[in-house]
Amino acid sequence: MEILFDLHTHTIMSGHAYNTIEENIVEAYNIGLQAYGFSDHGPAIEGGPAEVYFRHFRIFPRHYKNMYVLCGVEAVITDYDGHIDLNGKALERVDYAIASLHSWCLQPGTCAENMRAYRGAMQNPYVKIIGHPDDQAYETDYDELAYMAQKYGVALELNESSLDPESVRSGSVREKMRLIMKYCRRYQTPVILGSDAHHKSYIARFEQVRELLASENFPQELVLNNSLAKLRRVLNHPDIIK
Repeated sequence: MEILFDLHTHTIMSGHAYNTIEENIVEAYNIGLQAYGFSDHGPAIEGGPAEVYFRHFRIFPRHYKNMYVLCGVEAVITDYDGHIDLNGKALERVDYAIASLHSWCLQPGTCAENMRAYRGAMQNPYVKIIGHPDDQAYETDYDELAYMAQKYGVALELNESSLDPESVRSGSVREKMRLIMKYCRRYQTPVILGSDAHHKSYIARFEQVRELLASENFPQELVLNNSLAKLRRVLNHPDIIK
């Protein structure tokens, strides 16, 4: 399966990543991606950019040579009602929004509380992707999660970084990803591969996620990364992709 884009990547603006936007863009182009997106953390993460950073995305070029460049955010889910740390004009300006739970910002609750947080985030019209729902710290009903994602038109992420043994989300990640795939297959819910790269060398590296997809014989038609037409499904401004 050909991978055409990676939307979950970070730059030095996130405060704990190590390359500039320009360095990431050039790397993405050199490895042959047709579209590249950077998704720095929202303001709730220590060291992350302020809202003004996202409000000025309107000035950013959307092409590098023949590759699309997309300006996104990995927004933090800040409470069990599913509010995120970006709103108003700043949220309107991003090309796409990933919403994720981070224990730095919201302590894991009960399964019911965690599911309410996911549901609230999915109901935000700008959120089209739930980031790393494999985090072992948050008890999750994956049947309900996949059903809700299909209902609200949201893709669930398969996060390559989560499979790193040094990841803060490591543990039962593989089993959780298998459950995500099982229920996404049941409800025909799309998945999106995200590298969560914090260094340019990790952009679009999906070796372990691809192995899991193959081992589960997961349908390629439910994977968004193999088509620019599918990419439009998670964009707040789909007409960027011609």
